[in-house]
Amino acid sequence: MAAAKLAVAPSSPTKRLRACMPPVAATSTTHVTLRLSSNLQHKPAATTVAVPTAALAPADGRSDVLAAACSWQEVHGADDWRGLVEPLHPLLRAELVRYGELVAACYRAFDLDPRSKRYLNCKHGKKQILRAVGMADAGYEVTRYIYAAPDVTLPMGICRPCSKSRWIGYVAVASDKEARRLGRRDILVSFRGTVTCSEWLANFMSTLAPARFDPADPRPNVRVESGFLSLYTSDNEAGKFTTGSCRNQLLSEISRLIADHKHEDISITLAGHSMGSSLALLLGYDLAELGMNRGLHGGAIIPITVFSFGGPRVGNLEFKNRCDELGVKVLRVANANDPVTKMPGILFNEAARVLGGRYEMPWSKACYAHVGVEVALDFFKAGDVACVHDLEVYINQLLNFPKDAVATASPAKRGEDEMMSGMLKSVFESWRWQIAVIRTGEWLRTLGI
Repeated sequence: MAAAKLAVAPSSPTKRLRACMPPVAATSTTHVTLRLSSNLQHKPAATTVAVPTAALAPADGRSDVLAAACSWQEVHGADDWRGLVEPLHPLLRAELVRYGELVAACYRAFDLDPRSKRYLNCKHGKKQILRAVGMADAGYEVTRYIYAAPDVTLPMGICRPCSKSRWIGYVAVASDKEARRLGRRDILVSFRGTVTCSEWLANFMSTLAPARFDPADPRPNVRVESGFLSLYTSDNEAGKFTTGSCRNQLLSEISRLIADHKHEDISITLAGHSMGSSLALLLGYDLAELGMNRGLHGGAIIPITVFSFGGPRVGNLEFKNRCDELGVKVLRVANANDPVTKMPGILFNEAARVLGGRYEMPWSKACYAHVGVEVALDFFKAGDVACVHDLEVYINQLLNFPKDAVATASPAKRGEDEMMSGMLKSVFESWRWQIAVIRTGEWLRTLGI
């Protein structure tokens, strides 16, 4: 596999958002594939509200064509993104970049200085965060910070337990001006990915556990990864900035915002990178299972959309089917070379449930399954393995897939890149098999073998 040379120039979020406004419909250089889940049953009808294209559509007279072709409901998955993914529709690409930047704001604002009083928390106040990270014109007002702490214990004293609440993201709502532009009041929740040691440990707690979000109907067969569930539901009464679980913080704030804007058209958009994608999906399922998106006094259903960047699998097939049934729309942007998108469930996944297309295997209930529709990218940079999971690179790839960079490389350079590509591929394959052996041992213990 030839290595694509990434042309990632440093730029401000605002410049990159403008750069994603395409002059024409999606071009052939955008490498995407469409993979629809096999049980997409819920298809809420899109209303006639068109996407305002003043800021997203090109200024060359084509905005009326784009507006007629796509409503905001379609861009947010009302018809499961049919016809919008391949080729990637310019309005959908603009939305992906926009929400990707709002997730990247979490990383830019995260304090990694051990000497700081806000170490492993946000460096800025709610009113300053978007301006401080260069996104003053994003059109959102941050209303609450979200903190999470997994209930985990590190084995064999590798390092001391680290289960204090850490800043994981924020809740924001579209300003009046932005709501007029978007055609609805958008409630946004943005999650960062894994940083702390306890979060890393939670990522590897691959045992499936019942979600049981609705006390009236616990649905024990709907199971999710226990580490993500712990991060989402664990309480921490001694938090420095807040108390209560990540889940309770989120449900309380979203409920408040829905009530505040009950007479408006509302959308709920959940966006995250890596582990943050898992939290976004758990929240989307939770809101829908509890019926919090049904509006007050029997009002219209509020659409829930998850934009996932480099996200892992979260639950089993029953979880995926239930998300589809509830109408939770999920669009996953995934790099084919990103190992995180293959986990958990390297061995026990969608492909391992049925033998020969007919016989259900005994471990089928323990198999993981991805949810939703995938926008598949394919990139890596020789000498920089970490780039395959980097959110900034994901965003730049959405802006411009670097196909021309490979075509213009010299023969000698292409040969060098191909050799490095083969070496990296071998490393990844070896690493995947090691993880697979670990997972196999876990499942054998689970099955009592």
